Amino acid sequence: MTLAFIRHGQTDWNFEKRLQGSTDIPLNDTGRAQARDAVSTLEGVDWEVIVSSPLSRARETAAIIAAGLDIELGPAYDELIERSYGEGEGATAEDIALKWPDHQYPGLESLDSVVARGRAALERIDAEYGDRNTLIVCHGTIIRYTLADLAGRPFDQIRNGSVATFERAGEAWRVLSVNDEPLTEFVN
Repeated sequence: MTLAFIRHGQTDWNFEKRLQGSTDIPLNDTGRAQARDAVSTLEGVDWEVIVSSPLSRARETAAIIAAGLDIELGPAYDELIERSYGEGEGATAEDIALKWPDHQYPGLESLDSVVARGRAALERIDAEYGDRNTLIVCHGTIIRYTLADLAGRPFDQIRNGSVATFERAGEAWRVLSVNDEPLTEFVN
């Protein structure tokens, strides 16, 4: 079974460089185009189903890709919601520099919690979809830190509309690509 994380397309808050987190901001037209563009990146693998976070930007991205690949649009998983940035959500870089220069926003969800949710979602998806090649549309922070945990190494920011592939290797996971680029070496 091959799986792929896809970061949702752009929103107005992404464009404005606002901290988005778990606030439900919809896709903009650029984000819809990014979702359509992801379809060509995904061609060549026999994808069977796509699931997502329940936030509208992820759900719409998943629906666009499902239609483009003519595959099943599966359920939304609460475990895939983006990291909660608490009171920082909606803030610009200038707001953050003034109010929270240490980036410790009141109500901030820990990265350990984000990774635990990401891993729990993968286990649930693996249990429900078995050997089906599955696409998973969610959010930049949960993708970045879940992949880092799986691979045992850090990754840079995850781009809107980009694809990261990985597979089950026994009891472990093996990361194959991030941000549409193959990894040159695997670390488990």
